Amino acid sequence: MSIFTEAQSKAILDKVIALSKADQCTAQLKGSIDGNVRFALNNVSTSGIVSNVDLAVEVAFGRRVGVATINAFDDASLERVVRRAEDLARLAPENPEFVPAVEKQAYRPSPTFSSATAAITPEYRAQVAADSINPCKATKLVAAGFLQDGQSFVAFANSKGNFGYQQATGVDYTCTVRTDDGRGSGWVGRNLQDSSAFNTGADIQTAMRKASASADAKALEPGKYTVILEPAAAAGLLAFMFNDFDARRADEGRSFLSKKGGGNKVGEQVYDAQVNFTADPWHPDAVVMPWDDDGLPREKLPLVAGGKVANLQYSRFWAQKQGKKANADIGNLIMAGGTKSTAELIRGTAKGILVTRTWYIRMVDPQTVLLTGLTRDGTFYIENGQIKYPLKNFRFNESPVIMLNNIDELGKPVRVKGDESDLIMVLPPMKIRDFTFTSLSDAV
Repeated sequence: MSIFTEAQSKAILDKVIALSKADQCTAQLKGSIDGNVRFALNNVSTSGIVSNVDLAVEVAFGRRVGVATINAFDDASLERVVRRAEDLARLAPENPEFVPAVEKQAYRPSPTFSSATAAITPEYRAQVAADSINPCKATKLVAAGFLQDGQSFVAFANSKGNFGYQQATGVDYTCTVRTDDGRGSGWVGRNLQDSSAFNTGADIQTAMRKASASADAKALEPGKYTVILEPAAAAGLLAFMFNDFDARRADEGRSFLSKKGGGNKVGEQVYDAQVNFTADPWHPDAVVMPWDDDGLPREKLPLVAGGKVANLQYSRFWAQKQGKKANADIGNLIMAGGTKSTAELIRGTAKGILVTRTWYIRMVDPQTVLLTGLTRDGTFYIENGQIKYPLKNFRFNESPVIMLNNIDELGKPVRVKGDESDLIMVLPPMKIRDFTFTSLSDAV
């Protein structure tokens, strides 16, 4: 059994804390049951279920810290892992950035658990695969995709009396559809906490339409264009940018939010006034755990308000050093938008380019967050409010900071997760002017 109840978890953690002879002890239990199905070339290739529970024990003697892990929970095993952590701590050098364990906290629960997701069966996964594959087979298209679902729990306690326990669920689905000659490609992705909101049959139609429509792509000269970025296309760029919303990085001059001469740009106008970002663990479309890995309670935190930087993330060490209040790591990212769909933004565009997805994004210049990457799985030319024809994919060189200063219009936000980030985001489709494409790509 990989999902322990709160009572079971607390009994184990209390034993661990009582066994420790260190100055302080923190213990964390994590467990999960994860199911998956993978398909390619219109056939299921793999399917399985992985179940696991781990206990991590961290102890400190002064500033010397040791950590040990185990996945057995009898009394002898618990004592063994505690002693191992203590042995390692005695051997470790002093950590100059050590901060004590958090005091006892009060956590406001967030509704991270869905009984529908926890009840997913192998038959359900097989049906998702079938509902993805069969429509493609019938229209001479080729589907390749992956569904992963899971339920998990986390529980932690420390020698200062702090304790937390919560369960969570999640579903992640992606599917790439190609024409049988490989000339067209479409994609769809869904990230959900509650599987009851998932409809494979409807979602696969999006990827199929884009695959069929993207064949016979034309080349367009690289340059600066008005673009409509679908939420999945914007997610990868924004994930890179928000890595820099760290106060230490900004204060030490290693961020686009660093000020010349020292300090950071909190309170300064960095983006267009339409730009508003918030971290909110209880947002109904993106609920996350109400604490971070340090056990700090998360709270609703404005990050950008009216284009001005409102808050940065202060680790406990850096907050202590700077005389600031520590705040928890960002668990999600919510961007305000308008009410229009992507299709409505297209209808209001005289000339532009629709970008379904971006990938292979890499940093070029950390000081400006200049990124390079490629479009993929459906890039189209827009003229007089209509999709005119598919385009060959582009390489882009663009900074999301500059991008968010060139906003023409924002659409209705939806939940997404970037390919190279675990951050859950709620983002609108974005109509951006002067987006920089630097070259063409032959990849479909």
